[in-house]
Amino acid sequence: MNNFKIALVLYTICLIFSSSMFAEEYVVNSFDGKINLNVSVKEQILYSVKYDSKLILASSPISMQIDSNIMIGKNPNVLKTETRKVDNIIIPPVKIKSKEIIDQYNELKIDFEESYSLIFRVYNDGVAYRLVTDIDKEIEVINELVLFNFPENHSVYFHEEDSFITHSERMYKYIKLSEISDNNMCSLPTLIDISDGPKVLITESDLKDYPGLYLYGVNSQSLIGQFPHYVLADRMSDDRNPVVTQRANYIAKTNGKRSYPWRIMIIAAKDGDLIESQMVYKLASPSKIEDTSWIKPGKVAWDWWNANNIYGVDFKSGVNTETYKYYIDFASKYGIEYIILDEGWYVLGDLMDVVDDMDVEELFRYAKTKNVKIIPWVIWKTLDDQLPQAMEQFAKWGAAGLKVDFMQRDDQWMVNYYYRIAEETAKHKMLVDFHGAHKPAGLQREYPNFITNEGVQGLEHTKWSANETPEHNVTLPFIRMVAGPMDYTPGAMVNAQQNNFYDAFERPMSQGTRCHQLAMYVVYESPLQMLCDSPSNYLKEPECMEFLSKVPTVWDQTKVLDARVGDYVIVARKNGDQWYIGAMTDWTARELTIDFSFLPSGSHTMTLYRDGVNADRYASDYKKETVKIEAGDKFQIKLAPGGGWAAIID
Repeated sequence: MNNFKIALVLYTICLIFSSSMFAEEYVVNSFDGKINLNVSVKEQILYSVKYDSKLILASSPISMQIDSNIMIGKNPNVLKTETRKVDNIIIPPVKIKSKEIIDQYNELKIDFEESYSLIFRVYNDGVAYRLVTDIDKEIEVINELVLFNFPENHSVYFHEEDSFITHSERMYKYIKLSEISDNNMCSLPTLIDISDGPKVLITESDLKDYPGLYLYGVNSQSLIGQFPHYVLADRMSDDRNPVVTQRANYIAKTNGKRSYPWRIMIIAAKDGDLIESQMVYKLASPSKIEDTSWIKPGKVAWDWWNANNIYGVDFKSGVNTETYKYYIDFASKYGIEYIILDEGWYVLGDLMDVVDDMDVEELFRYAKTKNVKIIPWVIWKTLDDQLPQAMEQFAKWGAAGLKVDFMQRDDQWMVNYYYRIAEETAKHKMLVDFHGAHKPAGLQREYPNFITNEGVQGLEHTKWSANETPEHNVTLPFIRMVAGPMDYTPGAMVNAQQNNFYDAFERPMSQGTRCHQLAMYVVYESPLQMLCDSPSNYLKEPECMEFLSKVPTVWDQTKVLDARVGDYVIVARKNGDQWYIGAMTDWTARELTIDFSFLPSGSHTMTLYRDGVNADRYASDYKKETVKIEAGDKFQIKLAPGGGWAAIID
């Protein structure tokens, strides 16, 4: 961000004080009355937010420049206002957190004489706004001013990026707002730690035909939005990595009659409320798929992380037919619905050219006899170049979905690519899992076959770095996961404590304990959930497979029992008549108490997996136990450093 933009921001902040006199004022409250949103219209449009009478967001402007002569938000003239109260139930076709979603909000719509509107919604867990234009021509959006002015110098969980070419796989820096300059940029979501108040998560929803939002600092108490500009020219440095060579002076070229993405602030009195929030989903467009009965969540045996390291067999392991039949046999044995054919099955650059050692048609035939489905991996550009013939081939084989990788952008063109692929796969009744991707922003509601999404620094990073720590693992549920499902790819059976971990690309391991990994299957949301390790390793762990074969990937109900960002989390989820619990901690050993008052009355059988007595030295040590509990019991658990705890309750 250049000095002119910084000056513009500071000038805008100064204007706020002069604009507050003689302004038209509007107030919108949440159902429970705890959140109050104030909108002020004079020379500019300003809004502010309070929670329990505490100022959370100071007056912040909303504006947009269109073409060279239209400035939305400058000297606005109110034409009319409308309010409505919505109390509804959403039934999601893929029940990520719950089978029913309570959708309660108060809405204010302000129509302006200058052919645009502004819509505000206030939920019990946050606020959101979006712009709507009614311009009867194609327009160029030069910029949209998204500015968050905070009343104090709060701390931020800052997901810092180097550029707009990114996998969105970063660690979170915990820094003060004033430490963030115009040279520091983060992708969303980002989490604000309000002093003596709630936490506030900033993200967006209903992102389509528009670039993704990033945030910069201005060495003050504010964060300002920036967008990747419209791509005029690009090239590929190889089969997968895009290089943008020319950008326009505008961020989007689009129809002037449209709605723009929702700008969201999720407000959480308790850290666990972040995990339970479904605002991003609620603000997205409804499903465009009428019949969703074919969309089947499930687990998937994954080959790439474990480098096809199977053993105890009479054939050479690798990217070949025999190896993948072994994966299919493993999946069939434990009722795992899918396997992935990751990188190596086709000659890079040509999806129609299968490598010599792979008889793909035979694999699909064999998988069908074992009641296992196959999801091929593809590079986004190759798929785009060969889309009609590739989709015809995948449909002929009987592919259940596609894992599409390496987009690394969310400018307008690439955002539209996500929609094109989601729509095209839906036409063929295929799932899609986007890797090398930006964060979820509502697409999974509009196209529920978009089953999961990477855009997270997940377990794959243990193959080449030590950054994938338990502290990072217990930060993700409160920030990245709030935006939508995350394909973290858990399930490591080789586990290490901090002092004996090392990265090994061909023989990877996880940081933290075995039970830390098991708990991820309850804590982490992904309707298509990976089993990342080698089938040979899983076959040596029948007790763990008893849990992994049973744990669902979608949920009827979610309850966060106890949680603190970056420290620990305990989540209970229900599927059918069974409850599942997952608990995880950072490198600090902890004793935590689980209150079972959420259970139906009576006696229950609990099968639990806890850290073994030597898990602080040998992270793979665990103990399986079966105990009786009563509804309302309080049960103490002990977690080793980097530890975990998982249970099934009947």
